Amino acid sequence: VAAQAPLAALVFVGDAMEEDIDRLCHKAGRLALRNTRAFMFLEGGDATAERAYREVARLTGGVFLPFDPRAAAELRALLEAIGAYAAGGRVALEAQKSAASSQLLADLRP
Repeated sequence: VAAQAPLAALVFVGDAMEEDIDRLCHKAGRLALRNTRAFMFLEGGDATAERAYREVARLTGGVFLPFDPRAAAELRALLEAIGAYAAGGRVALEAQKSAASSQLLADLRP
């Protein structure tokens, strides 16, 4: 059932990339065909992970976001904005008129 239900967005929070990047990008492409955008949060400065997270975000039309575990309020605001997008698309995200929604809209591909 889950494979057939539409999914507007997914959120991934991580600090590394251990998966094969080609396989991951193939799966990201499949998500893009289903119009699912990936919001990729990266904690830390792992360059390999950043390249992979950015590529998944790009392939799906989503957004790459650095993640600071000390900034809980900012993370909460971003997750609320992503929730608005998942529930109502770009229009719902624009209606939020928050700093977090503006940040996502600036990076979100039309």
